[in-house]
Amino acid sequence: MTWKIVVGGDNAGYGYKEELKALLEADDRVESVTDVGVTGRDDAELYPNVAVAAAEKVAAGEADRALLICGTGLGVAIAANKVKGVRAVTAHDLYSVQRSVLSNNAQVLCMGERVVGLELAKELVKVWLDLEFDPTSASAEKVDAICAYEGE
Repeated sequence: MTWKIVVGGDNAGYGYKEELKALLEADDRVESVTDVGVTGRDDAELYPNVAVAAAEKVAAGEADRALLICGTGLGVAIAANKVKGVRAVTAHDLYSVQRSVLSNNAQVLCMGERVVGLELAKELVKVWLDLEFDPTSASAEKVDAICAYEGE
């Protein structure tokens, strides 16, 4: 499987967004990377606008997944989750990244530049690219229950 990924971040996440975007662009598992984030540390675009723009691309089928970076990863996750059909999580450790996909079929991974080291963030993204949700797993019923709240 190759992924179409959209990346985004506000000025607090700009540095990591750029580093992780380069990592994704160089990875054979990634078909395309679309950047909807700020263009520099001085860009004042609000993180909810960036997160929703990325999540809308996922919801519309223009991207398979999104990677969002802000200061903590929390704000972008909250905003992305406002888009119907999108499940966004904040994860800063291996187990949470794994379970976000394998147990929850989350399409959007959010991280915070101010709370996770860059090398760890890179390793987590590499693991994330190998993960696929199994619709026949024991978790499928739980994901279906989540989707039912939105009428999916």
